[in-house]
Amino acid sequence: MMKFPFVYHASYSQLALPPLHRFPTAKYQQLFNYAIENGLVCSSRHYQAEKIDLELIKAVHDPDYVNAFINGTIDAKAIRRIGFPWSQRLVDRTLHAINGTLLTCTLALEHQIAVHFTGGYHHAHRDFGSGFCIFNDLVIAANHLIETEKLDTVLIFDCDVHQGDGTATLCQTQPNIISCSVHCKQNFPSRKPQSDYDIELDKGCDDNEYLAHIGSILKYLTQLHRPDLIIYDAGVDIHEDDDLGYLNITTQGILERDKLVLSIAKQQSIPIAAVIGGGYSRQVEALTLRHSQLLIAANQIWV
Repeated sequence: MMKFPFVYHASYSQLALPPLHRFPTAKYQQLFNYAIENGLVCSSRHYQAEKIDLELIKAVHDPDYVNAFINGTIDAKAIRRIGFPWSQRLVDRTLHAINGTLLTCTLALEHQIAVHFTGGYHHAHRDFGSGFCIFNDLVIAANHLIETEKLDTVLIFDCDVHQGDGTATLCQTQPNIISCSVHCKQNFPSRKPQSDYDIELDKGCDDNEYLAHIGSILKYLTQLHRPDLIIYDAGVDIHEDDDLGYLNITTQGILERDKLVLSIAKQQSIPIAAVIGGGYSRQVEALTLRHSQLLIAANQIWV
């Protein structure tokens, strides 16, 4: 069986953060090791992205903001809003990761599916970052592919527990990028700008209710918009034990969601690029298991 292509760079976990920082930087390396050791991916299908051309970022984000972050002259208040201390390692990681999502999308167009072992920086707005998100990889990738690959429509299907507020604002000027966010109504951010489609779920939503929403909205969107590509944010912070999530979705529920999303894409012959999105726990092994459900689903659906 030919495994699907995936994108991972060592810089994703090479980020020095203060003790007890909430961002689980170790999970990317952990997921990579777990996936290789358990045969969920094949090393021969491993791709690494170089640093992205800054002009591709500036096509979506304010050039002054981009330059300030890259050069380390970003305002202290702005960097606090992002949630990371500035460092050259953060810059390097960011540029590899943003290009990693673009590479994942390119691979998906060629192979029908590809997975990125980070990504989903949906809180990044045009001229500021927020919530561990500096530049919006989802919109940057979609915008560039529309321009260069001449795609008519890209659907960003965001299943992170938090609303993709940055994606929402950026896509308001991008008619060819359809933004859909399925998120917890009571969770971050407090102010939620309007996506093209917002599916707001109440605290405590369980597997059955959640999966019914996912299936119905994705089938509706794919039939209505006929996208040339789906960029899927497969966040696992929907999990019942996530530190920052308010939903009651089980690990099995995550697997069923990922299988459902991938199945709909496959049935309609729409290429799908998946990023692993958010997931927060100080128990890295448990977090790795949750993220691995996407890889298990891909192996079951793409055979």
